[in-house]
Amino acid sequence: MRPETPSLPGILTAAEVARTAASIAAMQEPDGAIPWTVGEHVDVWNHVEGAMAMLVGGEVEAAERAYEWCLRTQRPDGSWPMKIVAGEVEDASSETNMSAYLAVGVWHHWLVRRDVRFVRRHWPVVQRALDYVVSMQLPFGGIAWSQEWADGRPAKVNAEGLLAGSSSIYQALRAGVALSELMDEPQPEWELAGGRLGHALRRHRDDFLDKSEFSMDWYYPVLGGAVRGDDGVDLVNSRWETFVEPGLGIRCVSKNPWVTGAETCELVMALDALGDRDRALQLLADMQHLRSDDGKYWTGYVFPDDVNWPAEHTTYTAAAVILAVDALGHGTGGSDIMRGTTLAAHFDEMALECGCELSRRS
Repeated sequence: MRPETPSLPGILTAAEVARTAASIAAMQEPDGAIPWTVGEHVDVWNHVEGAMAMLVGGEVEAAERAYEWCLRTQRPDGSWPMKIVAGEVEDASSETNMSAYLAVGVWHHWLVRRDVRFVRRHWPVVQRALDYVVSMQLPFGGIAWSQEWADGRPAKVNAEGLLAGSSSIYQALRAGVALSELMDEPQPEWELAGGRLGHALRRHRDDFLDKSEFSMDWYYPVLGGAVRGDDGVDLVNSRWETFVEPGLGIRCVSKNPWVTGAETCELVMALDALGDRDRALQLLADMQHLRSDDGKYWTGYVFPDDVNWPAEHTTYTAAAVILAVDALGHGTGGSDIMRGTTLAAHFDEMALECGCELSRRS
């Protein structure tokens, strides 16, 4: 455990955070991959989140092996397969938000370690990934959520946008531009795409696929950084009663009596980004009933039945806890990664093609 390992008095000690980071490392596969849980699949978004959390929790070598996995497994078009199980591709399709997230991880590594050699090594991979992602932008500004593969090649693009996924991409584009400034390699196409995407997330949320029953679609425009300030507060308050279960956490799906740890911790970080520290701390404390003695975390809890379900401990839940503690505890240089003050500036809304009044003036 390093001296800067974060903690929050009354919620988690630094030693407990380190134990949780070690639990992620213990589930890491020999090639560096971080599966959802032992024997489950790997996707690059949750994999990178796990690497970020291990870095915060002192598992530096394991985190950097995870990033090496990203280098080895990226495809020529800049994407990664949606599902890899024990080193074998189970679903070759690609999700744009998954491919984009490496930029967030590499910027986070820079904030924590200030290792420019690491950034230089990963910069070409980030470039290919974000070039791929912005090539999937739709006319209204959202990003097509996925592309199918056939016969070993990219195939049909599923040309609808997911609100949560596009919100995550907005954060990734800001991280990518921050990296481009560090590398002195400007990326104006990313900035243009980011401006159009931010406009869509602020003004055209109804043009995304309707996934409003999922809590992620509720808070992710705030978490990803496109919606902040009073608009962010209003958005969070608009469905608070729908999703928040006092003393337990938040529901994953509005109609199901099931709270999940990862979504709860992501909302914690969104609240922190809005300056709502009291509710953030309360929710993080509330979800600790999912913690096991060995530092692992159950995925969720079905409260009418008083049972943890599914019967598994997941790396992504543990990772979200660590990143939330870091955000609230200001423990490492990476604690700002969701607040976003170290990211590139928000993008200008230019060359809009959505057809709204603002687009006609731009």
